[in-house]
Amino acid sequence: MNVTWIDALLRRPPIGWWDLADILVVSILIYEVLKLIRGTRAVQMAVGGGLIAVLFYGSRYWHLDTLNWLVRSMFGYVVFGIIVLFQSDIRRALAHFGRAPFFRYLAKTESAEESIEELAVAASMLSSQRVGAIIALERQIGLRNYIEGGIPLDAVLTYDLVVSIFQLKSPLHDGAVIVREDRVAAAACFLPLTVNPKLSTELGSRHRAAIGLTEENDSIAIVVSEETGSISLVVDGQIERGMTADALRSRLREMVINRATRGRRRMKAV
Repeated sequence: MNVTWIDALLRRPPIGWWDLADILVVSILIYEVLKLIRGTRAVQMAVGGGLIAVLFYGSRYWHLDTLNWLVRSMFGYVVFGIIVLFQSDIRRALAHFGRAPFFRYLAKTESAEESIEELAVAASMLSSQRVGAIIALERQIGLRNYIEGGIPLDAVLTYDLVVSIFQLKSPLHDGAVIVREDRVAAAACFLPLTVNPKLSTELGSRHRAAIGLTEENDSIAIVVSEETGSISLVVDGQIERGMTADALRSRLREMVINRATRGRRRMKAV
């Protein structure tokens, strides 16, 4: 008795944990690739590649030898053409995968140093211009709720971007900028005000919002006063006022880089 394809499918060996892990990894890769090519020229190329695959397997199934030979002969030239025509998209894709969470730790210290420098320069420029600003740095506890309440940017952190956001003529100047790792996650974010009655009446809404945020989580907030141009650093609901750019740079290194290094050392010791 001949075995039908349904019988063959039902008689396959059971699926194990490694098979599920394999399927999950492939699914994630396909999802990331689809996100990358969405809205780009690569979409048309993907459709063309799918059509070639259909012709190849269709010609094999229906024994169309000439068509199958033609598709096989074209395949090498098609791959070469893709590399030449879409080299910029390929570079962008490789850079995107290089920023994935499981690769990010390789350049974390260098990236943190660059981010701290950009923040210190931005705070110094805003202070010299007496432009009010509040910048929140996400750490272990996520700030997703506040990010979603603002205007999402997901842009590379640079001092000129931060300074331009807080200019009075900018539509994003009202609210806080939230920094996640080395990127500006969102702008025009509204933060919770502290209800601590012991705070000085000299502190304005920006300082109170920074204190209120850091009372709830482990984030760090940088505040530039619009009235005096002074730079303040807020951590755990405690404010350090009248900081210079060098002092701010040193404190950020101590809290972000040195603390992370000590934490890794403790984990290795355990």
